[in-house]
Amino acid sequence: MRILIVEDEKKLSDNMKKGLIESGYAVDQAFDGDEGLYLAESENYDLIILDIMLPKMNGLRVCTELRRKGTITPILMLTAKTRVEDKVIGLESGADDYLAKPFEFAELKARIQALIRRSVQQPTSVISLGNIEIDTVKHKVTKNQTEINLTPKEFAILEFLARHKDEVVTRTQIIEHVWDYNFDSLSNVVDVFMASLRKKLREKNLIQTIHGVGYKLNTLE
Repeated sequence: MRILIVEDEKKLSDNMKKGLIESGYAVDQAFDGDEGLYLAESENYDLIILDIMLPKMNGLRVCTELRRKGTITPILMLTAKTRVEDKVIGLESGADDYLAKPFEFAELKARIQALIRRSVQQPTSVISLGNIEIDTVKHKVTKNQTEINLTPKEFAILEFLARHKDEVVTRTQIIEHVWDYNFDSLSNVVDVFMASLRKKLREKNLIQTIHGVGYKLNTLE
C-alpha cells in the first residue's frame, strides 16, 4: 500500500514515514500544499495524510480541490486544532477521518488501516485465500495455521493482489501501490519478488501470470 504524507513539519513527516515504511508501506512526502496537490493528482495512492496548516495552500483547500476533481483516495486530516468546529470543517471539506496532534503512532496506523479497509470494502483485517490467511494489521501470513515469513515488500505485493483477488493487475499497478516515487519502473524487480512469493507460498495455481499484462491472484478452494 502506498501513502502520501503532506506535512510541513519535517521531523514529524520523517518520523511518520519511518514508522510506515517499517510497517510495510511505500511512502512519498510533500512539504507544502502545492506539492501535495500535484503528487496526489499525478500519482496513485491508497491513502493521503494531509495536514491542515501548510505553506502555499492549506490542507482544507487541497482536500476540497481533490474532491472537486473526483479524487476518491481516503484522506486522513491532521491538525493541532482540537475544536469541534475545526474538525467539522475538515470533514466537510472531504476528509474521511481526523486526527489531532500530538498523536501516538499506533493510533495513526490503526486509523490508516481502518480507512484502507473501508475503501476496499473489506470488513475485517484478515483476508482468507482458502488455506492461506493474510492479517493486514499484524502483517502476518499463515498457511494451514503455520506462519510464512515474508519480507515487507513480499507482504505488500501479496496484500495488493489479495485486495484485487480474481482481477488481473498490471506490473505498473503493482509498482504504483507498492513502491515510492523514486522507484525505477524499468527494472524486473516485480518479477523477482513474484518468483520469491510463489516459492514461499508453495501454491502452484495461486498467483497466475497473464503474459503481456501482469498477474492474477486466484481464489483457492
